[in-house]
Amino acid sequence: MRRDYIDNIRWMTVLLVLVYHVFYMFNAEGVFGGVGGFAPVQYQDVICNATFPWFMLLLFVVAGASSRYSLEKRTHKEFIRSRTLKLLVPSTLGLFVFHWMTGFFNIYIGGGWDTIPAFVRYPVMAFSGIGPLWFIQNLWVFSLLLVLIRLMDRKDRFYNLCGKIGTLSPITIAVCLLAMGALVLLAGQPVLQTSIEHPANGLFNLHRPIFYLVGFLIGYYVFSHDSVIEGLQKEAVALLLISLTMCVLFVIRTFDKDYTAPEVLKSRLFCLFAWFAVVAVFACAKAWCNGKSVFGEYMTRSSFGIYILHYLPCVAVAWTLKTMTSLPVWSIYVLTLVATFLVSFALWETLRRIPFIRFCVLGIKKR
Repeated sequence: MRRDYIDNIRWMTVLLVLVYHVFYMFNAEGVFGGVGGFAPVQYQDVICNATFPWFMLLLFVVAGASSRYSLEKRTHKEFIRSRTLKLLVPSTLGLFVFHWMTGFFNIYIGGGWDTIPAFVRYPVMAFSGIGPLWFIQNLWVFSLLLVLIRLMDRKDRFYNLCGKIGTLSPITIAVCLLAMGALVLLAGQPVLQTSIEHPANGLFNLHRPIFYLVGFLIGYYVFSHDSVIEGLQKEAVALLLISLTMCVLFVIRTFDKDYTAPEVLKSRLFCLFAWFAVVAVFACAKAWCNGKSVFGEYMTRSSFGIYILHYLPCVAVAWTLKTMTSLPVWSIYVLTLVATFLVSFALWETLRRIPFIRFCVLGIKKR
């Protein structure tokens, strides 16, 4: 049985990722990457501060819950095969077929194009084009780890124990939520100091494997239980207010600062804001977004491909408009946002119809 609110959370979050990346491209807060801001202080950067801590954690929690539903219908072997096709193929072969173009812009904008010998530019562009694909790379590894964990608990004792959370009193559920929040906070502490001499540290902080693995496992063991989500649904308004309060506090604390700095990533406010935002989204989606629509059903089928494809048009249009036009700032944002959406959808509808390309880039064998 499909949970409509899960599908709706997934595609809505993907659309939010597209919006975030448009504003990230022009951020003036010192966050690595992008094409640069328009002024030392930009109030529109608030959108980045308000969304960055939680939307990727939310996608991992959703992926964890979805993995549970998938494993109820598949063997471990079938699950690994499907995840390898959907996740590993696009994040490896897809780099050399499509995402090398993203790598070109990343290298060119970063000023390193002329320093790379011509004969190695193509593989360097391919590996530099990973971009948002780090999410599905992590998710593939987490899926393998999940199978190993399940093999150690073949009778689902821990899963069934977590399901009892939904039968507890509201106060006890609140205590459980705080305990899980503390676990997320603990998982957020392994952060490395970044520097130009050690760029791999910044990559580790981006992937945050322990932080996101904990979210994935919480999704699998806790948020896949209908009884737990129904309990959260009853407190949707209160959870929404808590997360909005934390959002305001986080924005005040980090506005006009690098919100990806190591000291921010492991701060209590960052981790707890991320956690309660995720809880609030699940509660509110179950309460108010648990239905179907024509657009929603289309996005349920298409959001994964749009996520994979959106970054190239985003960076290409952002760089072109900022460096080659003198348009007003507001129109550059609008045009970049519209172009990112339209071109991403067009790429999805085109590439999924081309046999070899759809396999390498989207992990689709047949239409």
